[in-house]
Amino acid sequence: MHSQILAPVVALVAWSLVMLVWMMAIRLPALKRAGIDMSKARGGRPGILDGMVDERVQWPAHNYIHLMEQPTLFYAICLALALLGSGDGVNAWIAWAYVGLRILHSLVQATFNKVAVRFGLFVLSTFALVALTLHAGIALLH
Repeated sequence: MHSQILAPVVALVAWSLVMLVWMMAIRLPALKRAGIDMSKARGGRPGILDGMVDERVQWPAHNYIHLMEQPTLFYAICLALALLGSGDGVNAWIAWAYVGLRILHSLVQATFNKVAVRFGLFVLSTFALVALTLHAGIALLH
């Protein structure tokens, strides 16, 4: 089975890995500068480094966490559409729009982090997710 909607799924996973590398490339040197010894560090809650390192260092980490949240719904609905045979055409385009908006959201959050811009991109990507979900529901009913 090949469905066009699987390509944006793979693209968003790949982008999430890019953000993981970006986060590590910035965070590891910042931890060293802050005198945090990774060999002695213990696990904690997300955001525990807020206030311990420069806030700009945390922005890619915060975004990586965001990429593990709502996009899980995106993956599920895209796979459902692919299995339902509705993953081509307009749904594939909507999925690509979702991915593009999430990448823009990442770039905003990891660079200048203007909340109003991020929120607008988040809302637009949520509309795309809602559209995909409605289309999956319609496909289930037919």
